[in-house]
Amino acid sequence: MNRNRLILLLKKYDYVVVFLLLVVVSIVLISRTSYYQSSRLIAWTNSIAGGWYQGVHSISGYFGLKGENDRLAAENAQLKAQLASSYISYTDKWLDDDSSYTVNDTFYHRRYTYTEARVIKNSWTQQNNYIMINKGSALGIKPDMAVISPDGIVGVVMSVSENFATIMPVLHSDSRNSVKVKRTGISGSLVWDGADYRYAQVIDVPTTHKFVQGDTIVTSGLANDFPEGILVGYVMEAENLSGSGFYNVQIRLATDFNTLDHVYVINNRFREEQEELMERTVLPEKKL
Repeated sequence: MNRNRLILLLKKYDYVVVFLLLVVVSIVLISRTSYYQSSRLIAWTNSIAGGWYQGVHSISGYFGLKGENDRLAAENAQLKAQLASSYISYTDKWLDDDSSYTVNDTFYHRRYTYTEARVIKNSWTQQNNYIMINKGSALGIKPDMAVISPDGIVGVVMSVSENFATIMPVLHSDSRNSVKVKRTGISGSLVWDGADYRYAQVIDVPTTHKFVQGDTIVTSGLANDFPEGILVGYVMEAENLSGSGFYNVQIRLATDFNTLDHVYVINNRFREEQEELMERTVLPEKKL
């Protein structure tokens, strides 16, 4: 059936087909016998091909730009979502005649500030990995500051020079961070066994609490570095360590350390005050 249609089509447009064939043959003959015509023909075809590739590049660039804009929008959304946890709220309360507290006013103090930086050196296949960023003490970066990516937790600043800083990521045998299950609020410690940069472990979680595969793990906010609620990863499985009373929870990290590029260094503006208070609290106990 298709063959018959093709024959009918050729019969209907036979003059057009013959004309196009003659044009092609003429162009080929001219290009072979005339250097000038041949060069013009090549230039014309190159122009057409160049325009085509430029168009393809523009289209692919447009979609690439859209992806980049989506990523930036996600970053901004994440940072805006963290703004509430970046402030400490103080409420003035006054005692009325009925001996009850009424709210008079509320004001806020910024607790956390964020400095954007770019990763210039990174490792993720060693037992003890390190990251270097292009920001240092000149921009207020200090040791022990927390570091996150647009996707989640990264690590803690270790050493600082004027223009650079090194980070101990969670992919380090000495790394230990306080985390919790977002759904239940149960806390544990994030560690890494050195096996795979895509996964980490949460330990010190009592077996009295149940896990659900896919549970979200976030920072607990109990330490002085990370704000509460920073994404850490997702539960893969929870192994009951026989006789210990604790789980060893395998999680998939939210941050892809293999493609890590932009990070945010977090400054807890109340860190020194918190540490000084703890020293005053602990020292008297030691004297006893």
